[in-house]
Amino acid sequence: MDILSLVPRTGIDCLRLKDSDDLVIMENFGALPPGKLTLENHGLIVICIRGNAQFDYDGRSIQLGKNDLFLYMAHSIADHFMASSDFNCRQIWFSRSELWNINMYGQVSLADLDYLHKEPKVHLNDSDVTLLDDYFSLLCRRMRDDTPLLHHDIVRSLVGAMMLEMLSIMRREKENKEEAYTGDSTMRSHSIADRFIEMVEKSDGRKRKVEDFARELNITPKYLSVILKEALNRRPSDMIVLYTLKAIEHRLRYTDMTMQEIANDLNFPNASFFGKYVKDHLGMPPLEYRKKYQNQ
Repeated sequence: MDILSLVPRTGIDCLRLKDSDDLVIMENFGALPPGKLTLENHGLIVICIRGNAQFDYDGRSIQLGKNDLFLYMAHSIADHFMASSDFNCRQIWFSRSELWNINMYGQVSLADLDYLHKEPKVHLNDSDVTLLDDYFSLLCRRMRDDTPLLHHDIVRSLVGAMMLEMLSIMRREKENKEEAYTGDSTMRSHSIADRFIEMVEKSDGRKRKVEDFARELNITPKYLSVILKEALNRRPSDMIVLYTLKAIEHRLRYTDMTMQEIANDLNFPNASFFGKYVKDHLGMPPLEYRKKYQNQ
């Protein structure tokens, strides 16, 4: 069974904003879904608080134990779930649109996203556990009390701060692992991957051909694909699309540019081609996306 749009469960320990599935906090979650999980629009943060679990994540075996933090990224495949009878975890579900609302797109780089896809699990030390426990307790308390006039902003600020703390923890682990790298070939591959990521970020969605980036790196597109597969377990085209969508969403949400102006700015052939690209990747035409999410 393929689970493409699993909806977070409801209950006393499942907290939402506006009864929406865009941001859901689960205090206790002991069950794992059967079948193959491929969420199309949600990311998922899991913090194991008891027991053990095991599953495959994009073909890699993941084992979770107490105080392990795991990040599921949208469109990844998770299946073959197994868990001990005492397994329990905390979960934070978030949609693409909610990441904009809590301003995480301005904090997370493409390099972060690709590292998190490659290394989606980190073991929390005692200090990390205490810190995230405090955040989680405060977040749950504020979500239950919706009386403040700025309730949604307060909740999103807390979620954003908690995510930044998690990002800081994962960047720390990344630095520790990078210091342990040995071998010229490994270092060269990671250097090329880092340069590619930097180039994609600087293009701001205006350059979308893999061969153009490969040419600037003085390597072939095929070799670039091999390097990205080895270093980040991703295709160059996946990363280009990811950053192009980030550029598009920013312009639709936070500017008054027309569709033709955005198409011109991002080097699309015309507004019609731009509209098809947006609908294919975001599930709705650009004007509909703007109406739904602008200044939200």
